[in-house]
Amino acid sequence: MAKKILVIEDDSNIAELLRLYLERDGFEVLLASDGGKGLSSFEQNAPDIVLLDIMLPVLDGWGVLREIRAQSKVPVIMLTAKGETFDKVSGLEMGADDYVTKPFEAKELLARIHAVMRRYGDSGTASARRLSFDKLEIDMDSFELTVDGKKVEAPPKEMELLFHLASSPNRVYTRNQLLDEVWGFDYFGDSRTVDVHIKRLREKLENVSDKWSLKTVWGVGYKFELTDG
Repeated sequence: MAKKILVIEDDSNIAELLRLYLERDGFEVLLASDGGKGLSSFEQNAPDIVLLDIMLPVLDGWGVLREIRAQSKVPVIMLTAKGETFDKVSGLEMGADDYVTKPFEAKELLARIHAVMRRYGDSGTASARRLSFDKLEIDMDSFELTVDGKKVEAPPKEMELLFHLASSPNRVYTRNQLLDEVWGFDYFGDSRTVDVHIKRLREKLENVSDKWSLKTVWGVGYKFELTDG
């Protein structure tokens, strides 16, 4: 069965071009021309992935992303004509999985879509993956993060990053290693992406336990450190 992709884009020329590329690649394409219609289509059609423009009428991309993340962890790739770091960081902090700046090459966009879907899909086919530490449980089969006995919302990429680090306690990973091993070799981002996700995880995990922590190894990268507590 073809994967469903929802494109929320108000520029009809770009939307039709995306439809052409994506249908040729085997996707079932749903189009929405504003944020309100996009949310309605999302709720009615349960797409497998969303391409989301930021500058939209009715409800902008930030508002749409916020609403999607309130009810789903489906992969979202942001589309925008803006290239400022602020926009990229804002999207990632709000739970976007990737970010593409217009104008973009069709091959690059398709590579990003397939990379995101591979990472998202792998979680459903892998064997049971669950890690437990003091006051911390990471369950990758249900994509649930439990901190001090409470379920904590975390986007898929945060979950994958934390699981990857915690699977090899005390091992130091460089930012480039994490980009390769968590985001995939065909990810077109930069090391700032890792920093943003670590920052978000720390907000959820800091001061929960004295037996583990997310540590920065200055000049190198990050590690999930176990201590004697």
